[in-house]
Amino acid sequence: MSLKSIISIVGLTLAAVPQFSEATTYTGISDRFKTEFHKQLKANNVPGGAFVIVKDDKIIKLSTYGKRKKGGDLNVNADTVFRLASVSKTFAGTLATMLVQEGKFSWEEPVNKYVPDFTLAGPTAGKDINLGHVIGQSTGLMPNSYDNIINANGKLEKIIPKFSKLTPMCTPGKCYSYQNIAFSLIQEPIEETTGKSYETLINERIFTPLKMTSASLGIDNFLTTKNRAEPHVKTKSGFRQVTVKPNYYQLAPAAGVNASISDISKWLMANMGNRPDVLSPILLSDITEPGVRTRKELRRRDWREHLNNAHYGKGWRVYDFNGKELIYHAGWVAGYVAEVAYSPELNVGMAILLNGESRVIAELGSQFWSDVFEQYEKSHKG
Repeated sequence: MSLKSIISIVGLTLAAVPQFSEATTYTGISDRFKTEFHKQLKANNVPGGAFVIVKDDKIIKLSTYGKRKKGGDLNVNADTVFRLASVSKTFAGTLATMLVQEGKFSWEEPVNKYVPDFTLAGPTAGKDINLGHVIGQSTGLMPNSYDNIINANGKLEKIIPKFSKLTPMCTPGKCYSYQNIAFSLIQEPIEETTGKSYETLINERIFTPLKMTSASLGIDNFLTTKNRAEPHVKTKSGFRQVTVKPNYYQLAPAAGVNASISDISKWLMANMGNRPDVLSPILLSDITEPGVRTRKELRRRDWREHLNNAHYGKGWRVYDFNGKELIYHAGWVAGYVAEVAYSPELNVGMAILLNGESRVIAELGSQFWSDVFEQYEKSHKG
């Protein structure tokens, strides 16, 4: 099949995505993964989805499945935009680290230097929590603090003062504590020290130079995107389409990014070191430096048999997957799930985006990486 035919099938133009790879060691795995992806999404009645597998600076497999909305006529294609949910944290960690390396602010600065309303119960009133703890998910706060209010569409400005009622469950920097609201406080120093909005900086420093042409930030941009996937939640009677909610969009660093699978291919390639003009080697080393240990990840269903260790970096998770380093993040928000991961050693990356909440994404992801590392070990024996 010609390159032109392949591009036509997935609904791309030559200018839209990087050139497809020809022969690679992982062609067989990629072909089998495509078959399994379509099979599992159909079996689980997932409305729509897309995946991409990249090697070095080339796509070796990209495929889409299903509809932008259940019962609709429009197919998901490579430029269909999904919500990335917590995969947005990978962009926030990267942007914040860029600015730290440029001397705009430091990880050691306390959060309440930039967010005075952020105080905690106790003698230090939260001064021990610094920006490094925020971006590294090691604030010591109760996990997912006040997410319940965000879920109920509470307003962020009314939630921040409520932290004054909380006492950290451990010394900041010592234990893992996944946050959405606290993580998003990184937006304040980013904007204050640059004089630019978070959205402007994400566009200028990441989306535009990487030619992520359909990527955006926020609910308004998402709803004005014609080629978008609608959200679906799982019910006893199957998937049901729901309205896009604004709640987690308040937390732009934690959950504000929208992107297509073709955009994600470029993000993966850049993180794998193929765009040093945008993401430098020093930057990539910094954001993937293992920080606090994330023991809870070791109990993840579908992944636990493969994980020997897990840490949080700066917006990315760092896994020891069957003895190999895997840089990873997943995301979930009402009606969408996402998963993005890459192996620095093999320079292979894979991402999945779905517009229906389904655990099948974890099954597919863990099996893919198991197959990839197993084949790598076989091919390098002796």
